[in-house]
Amino acid sequence: MGYIKPMTHDPKPMTSFLLIGLGNPGKAYAANRHNIGFMTIDRIFKDYPFGRAARKFGGALAEGKIGGHKIFAFMPLGYMNVSGGPASEAANFYKIPPEHIIAIHDELDLPLGKIRVKKGGGNGGHNGLKSLDEHLGKDYWRIRIGISHPGDKDMVSDYVLSDFTKAERPVVENLLADISNHIGLLLSGDEAKFMSKVALSATRPST
Repeated sequence: MGYIKPMTHDPKPMTSFLLIGLGNPGKAYAANRHNIGFMTIDRIFKDYPFGRAARKFGGALAEGKIGGHKIFAFMPLGYMNVSGGPASEAANFYKIPPEHIIAIHDELDLPLGKIRVKKGGGNGGHNGLKSLDEHLGKDYWRIRIGISHPGDKDMVSDYVLSDFTKAERPVVENLLADISNHIGLLLSGDEAKFMSKVALSATRPST
């Protein structure tokens, strides 16, 4: 009897996601409220096995793994209002459909330390989302990270381009840690549990 090759099972292919952090490039903007999307990606880089970020598609891109998912984490390095072009280039190159794209951005209409997760929806006047919508359509996911509102619409521009205060920084650090720790839940399709796990960030003491 000839040799019979044993049956093998191909491993389940990893699902790929594109995480897009929105922000403005350069040291002058690095700690701004408007740059919390960049801050989130930086935290994820630290917490999971990612390769070194490289300049690609007009941004900084690194490949890594979170759970059983392959992740392309991307920060467009043009200014906020032209984020969509680079993001679209990355999505098209890696063949990532909108339902596997997650944009991370600041949200004036949420209190500091709160988040909301939503697929699709309006841009709320956010220039980064306007650009993404133009190039990607609207059927991608958004993690909206609250930065609070200054209380007067005439103050918004200066407010979002100002740094978090010393008192706010522990809240932000807790929030970024929780988003990073639990992002796997969102990638697996459980956005409600993801949001509930992050919900206590604003009240937990700094670690």
